[in-house]
Amino acid sequence: MSVIVPDEILTVTRMTEAEMRQEIAVMLFQREKLTLAQAGRFAGIHRVAFQHLLASRRISMHYGLEDFEQDIQNLREMGRL
Repeated sequence: MSVIVPDEILTVTRMTEAEMRQEIAVMLFQREKLTLAQAGRFAGIHRVAFQHLLASRRISMHYGLEDFEQDIQNLREMGRL
């Protein structure tokens, strides 16, 4: 699915397309609709950069069991566990 944001909205909000994507990603992350990794991908930035964005806004990360299990799986696949 594609979402089209009219240029008028970007102009009125004085945001670039990248900034708008980040704002949407932050909102969806805060509402726990996206995981940290999903929100970072949606925002078009690396997960660590997304974490820094959240920290700069003093938004706490929700990190549950599912996130932990995914991190463990990723580390195993990378041969680090």
